[in-house]
Amino acid sequence: MSVGVIRFPGSNCDRDVYHAIELAGGNPEYIWWNKENISDLDAVVIPGGFSYGDYLRAGAIASNTPVAEGIKALVKEEKPVLGICNGAQILGELKLVPGIFITNKVPRFNCEWIDLKVGTNRTPFTSSFKKGQTVKIPIAHAEGRFYSENIDQLHDNDQIVLQFKDKNPNGSIESITSVCDKSGLVCAMMPHPERASEEILGSTDGLEFFKGMLKKI
Repeated sequence: MSVGVIRFPGSNCDRDVYHAIELAGGNPEYIWWNKENISDLDAVVIPGGFSYGDYLRAGAIASNTPVAEGIKALVKEEKPVLGICNGAQILGELKLVPGIFITNKVPRFNCEWIDLKVGTNRTPFTSSFKKGQTVKIPIAHAEGRFYSENIDQLHDNDQIVLQFKDKNPNGSIESITSVCDKSGLVCAMMPHPERASEEILGSTDGLEFFKGMLKKI
């Protein structure tokens, strides 16, 4: 179960994700931005950070690197792809998930633990949860406000993965903070599951996202 952890200049959550994958029972492998052929991998996680300093738009430059073509190829092979925070922004730029993540309604960096509602459990990442279940996972972003012009379509296709439960800290439309593609195999999430992967961190809810991904492999 080889899981690629994609690294860009400016990635800063790659080691945390690597550790979480190990805790879940997987075999993580660092993959740099300039490697295009990653077909030997069973799954990919794009971690958070500030790829290329978030110049132009968060995730915009990273979406035009060689490894982006490799990620697209894995999607065609129906292998799981998880994008976290900056990784979610990259998946949005690649149009592998619906919608985009833009500057918070109050334009400042927001870092806090928060309760989330599971919108669907049909994805590998949320398969161990019940629909409507509350999970506790931290957020840390300045450009995490989800927006889409096709909200009805997201509801119809069951593509809303997570929503903020009690408050909407960044102004996301319908409090959405995670979406997936129609297959459910590509998931973009703004919260950081790797930061909720051990009891000492305050929650293990995030570890289930990695365990679920590995069960699908």
